[in-house]
Amino acid sequence: MYEHPQLLEAATIGIPDKVWGGMVAGVIVPKPGETINEEEFQRFCRKSLAGYKIPRKLFFVDQLPRNASGKILKYQLRETFKEQPQK
Repeated sequence: MYEHPQLLEAATIGIPDKVWGGMVAGVIVPKPGETINEEEFQRFCRKSLAGYKIPRKLFFVDQLPRNASGKILKYQLRETFKEQPQK
């Protein structure tokens, strides 16, 4: 995913899904001044990722939460996005 030209940083998390129980979601930070289209990003990921690894849902944020040593706090992302409405 990090090879995408408009992507600054990203993290993947698992979120609840009504049909499958869970699905892969991506939390994306675009480069300043850039916008990323969800469908285009998924097509880009298909070129190098297995189908089950491609994020089914994308969430766009300004920055990822990190601890003092710089590690992404995925538990905070899961808590933030677990209740998002699904299509």
